[in-house]
Amino acid sequence: MATLKIIELMGSSPNSWQEAAGNALTEATKTVKNITGLELLNTNAKVKDGKITEYRAQVKIAFVVDENE
Repeated sequence: MATLKIIELMGSSPNSWQEAAGNALTEATKTVKNITGLELLNTNAKVKDGKITEYRAQVKIAFVVDENE
């Protein structure tokens, strides 16, 4: 039986919310093994002079806890 752990992260991007979520996942994969899923919780953006300057995505990332390590 697998045990999962869930962490919450915020990713950002100058281009899109999808890229912001992907950036959060990319950063997580640098230190977290066995990632099995991502849940998009919230999106928001920074605005300057009436234009979006940064997209942000709040995500939960689930991964299997490896009991052998």
